Amino acid sequence: MHWFLWRVCYLDFNSKVIKSVQKGSIADEAGIEPGDTMLSINGKPLKDVFDYRFLTIDREIMLEIEKQNEEVWEIEIFKDEYEDLGIEFENPMMDKARGCTNKCIFCFIDQLPPGMRETLYFKDDDTRLSFLLGNYVTLTNITWDDIERIKIYKMSPINVSVHTTNSDLRVLMLKNRFAGDVMKKIKSLVEGGITVNCQIVLCRGINDGDELDKSLFDLSSLYPGVKSISVVPVGLTKYRDNLPAIEPYDKMSSLKVIEQVKKWQKKNKEKYGSSIVYLADEFYIMAEKPIPPYEHYEGFPQLENGVGMIALFINDFNKHMKRNLKFNAGQRAVSLVTGVAAYKFIKDLALELESRFEGLKVNVYEIKNEFFGENVTVTGLLTGQDIISQLTGCDLGDELLICSSMLKSGEDVFLDDYTIKDLEKILNVKVTPVRNTAKDFVKNILGTGKKSSDKKTGNKRNGN
Repeated sequence: MHWFLWRVCYLDFNSKVIKSVQKGSIADEAGIEPGDTMLSINGKPLKDVFDYRFLTIDREIMLEIEKQNEEVWEIEIFKDEYEDLGIEFENPMMDKARGCTNKCIFCFIDQLPPGMRETLYFKDDDTRLSFLLGNYVTLTNITWDDIERIKIYKMSPINVSVHTTNSDLRVLMLKNRFAGDVMKKIKSLVEGGITVNCQIVLCRGINDGDELDKSLFDLSSLYPGVKSISVVPVGLTKYRDNLPAIEPYDKMSSLKVIEQVKKWQKKNKEKYGSSIVYLADEFYIMAEKPIPPYEHYEGFPQLENGVGMIALFINDFNKHMKRNLKFNAGQRAVSLVTGVAAYKFIKDLALELESRFEGLKVNVYEIKNEFFGENVTVTGLLTGQDIISQLTGCDLGDELLICSSMLKSGEDVFLDDYTIKDLEKILNVKVTPVRNTAKDFVKNILGTGKKSSDKKTGNKRNGN
């Protein structure tokens, strides 16, 4: 049961626009509607969604709402503690995202070609997006007051792009004189009960070798506050004019990194009971070494950073293959596109499906990334024009399946603004985006899946 008291007045005040109100919720019962704006809670203006969450915890709260006719309602609400009001805002963060003030020597966004859509060039470096969406942040643009706010509001976990714990080297790599205090900030967060996941974008000859040993020692010593550390290879496109020279990792250098990190995993396991540090799948692929087993990743704390994706996919694929799967097509031919890195892995799974289901033909096409350059091998960064140019004239069968991570979130648009309809028209085949799960992979190959796309797409690495 909820009680409301209304008072009506007129004000001119900054506000937050409400996108939707859940039917039957507290807000719905109070007469709050989409298009209304939230002015304040308990007399306090809202800076962002964390103010909103924190101020709506209590049993008794006072909302100040501006209606679409500019009338302002003051609504006193009595509810259960922590009970949600049922409001969704036009801007989920209720504030502008903080932009990045760094000029990282490896920044992927600085390596984008000109002429792409404007939103792709925005570099966020906002701890609030780290908490809400899992983005990685450098902590270079936040104050100690911001640190305290994170601790008060329990914005945990936070994902931090560390890269190195050597203060002077970090200033050099991020080209930001404020970059050297990252360990102080991480220690303060950990002491305040905030869990931190760390990322090291490894640049050959710069922050690897002895520098990597120092970083892994410093960060591992903060376990369990620092829950995990991912080590990922730098992403290098062909658009690096006027940027520092960085050599890509190859087979031998990747093997060296694997052996170095393996020693830290063993040390940490013995000392802390957890490996703590994990390598991105690309290192194993470049080194032509087997992907570690499912158990190696200890709950997959850095999955969206490309760490353990293949192990998880294989584990889920094997589980799914044990089920009583249906294949009623009789004769079905489909094609898959994949980046260079995942080709062998996807090809092996396709062959396993073909051997089990008579009449099924799966063509797997390895697409080289001409758009960004052949050093970029991940599937999620393939473009429409590369798929078209390399598949024109190929036997694509009844349907072409693509990973939905290639597309803009919620839309059928590739990074180069080609659309699924463009591919279908030019290649003369039905094109279906498939979520990056083993279940959807199998179902769509067998023809029993439905068209779907990920809500979260894109690569979160290397931008910070």
